[in-house]
Amino acid sequence: MTSPAVELSPTDLAVDHALAHLSSGMRFLLEVPPVDADEARAAYLDGSAPDPQFTYRELDADPDVTAAQLAAINVTNVENLTLGHLLRAKHRELELQVEMLRARDSEDFLGLSIELYGSVSPTLRAQAEQVLAAVLAAESAGSALHAEAFLLLAQEEIAHYREQDPDIEMHAEIRPDAVGVMVSGDTLLIGPDSAVQQRRAAALIHHEVGTHLVTQVNGAAQPSKVLGTGLAGYDETQEGLAVVAEIACGSLTAFRLRQLASRVLTVDRRVAGASFHEAHEALVSGGIPPGSAFTTVMRVFRAGGMTKDAIYLRGLVDLLAHLRAEGRLDRQPRAGHRLTLGPVVGGPLGVLGPQGAPDL
Repeated sequence: MTSPAVELSPTDLAVDHALAHLSSGMRFLLEVPPVDADEARAAYLDGSAPDPQFTYRELDADPDVTAAQLAAINVTNVENLTLGHLLRAKHRELELQVEMLRARDSEDFLGLSIELYGSVSPTLRAQAEQVLAAVLAAESAGSALHAEAFLLLAQEEIAHYREQDPDIEMHAEIRPDAVGVMVSGDTLLIGPDSAVQQRRAAALIHHEVGTHLVTQVNGAAQPSKVLGTGLAGYDETQEGLAVVAEIACGSLTAFRLRQLASRVLTVDRRVAGASFHEAHEALVSGGIPPGSAFTTVMRVFRAGGMTKDAIYLRGLVDLLAHLRAEGRLDRQPRAGHRLTLGPVVGGPLGVLGPQGAPDL
């Protein structure tokens, strides 16, 4: 028996919609990657730039203006207790993002990132080390799909969802100012220089389209529009679900698993004060190819220190613990239906252990 739907007052929904509108206009994850990552990688790897200095795009919006707009949205008087809690948390998250944009490429950025995304617990660090020790070899790179080919795959997947709902707002495009592959709002952005391993393509489609875009579409269809922009702190569960989708489609490679563990250790090293060169050398000495190691360290050191990359493995560990405890991922399970993750959970991912989620 389902509970009756809760009616939200027009006043509460007005606050919710105003916050969602402001949030959807902020392109935070587009503002923090360096625009010269490829040039910096080439210079670093040939030894001409031992301490890479990155260049960032001009901010789309003045953080002071965004902060003033945010301050004008009063979330303290929302009548519905649950919605009020969610909106206050989202308001604070947006405040942190604005502060981070102000502090971009400065020492203050790291502390704000820790407040927003957390750091690395001893338990999570140990789990990352266990993964790298257990998964000793990664497969060769193999053939790659370039931006145009990957865009076609993404559009085919989006077309699959449009067969279920022709009016669905979900898009994919190659964008000159995008780095790699990422979701922003209802759009999958693909950098023009992106190259995706053929064996990783299906996993990335399920990660970005099947998890991130589908979640955004579902959230945007709800009465509370802030659900479409992502609740505060949702990133960890989102990225954990996205990696579980990679497992479920049979495309979580050894390289990817080592990559997730390497990100955790690099975040931990950045927080501990390691230099870019020290963090890079630590990965290379652990068997990570120099080019891949550079990308991992760049992602963590960008803008001053982005600890977000620790949440992928942390979210995955949490969800695996949930599944091992007979937890479900579907809202209303069908009789006799069970998600099968295959041998990977008992194999390489078995090192993450049954003990539950890491300390957060």
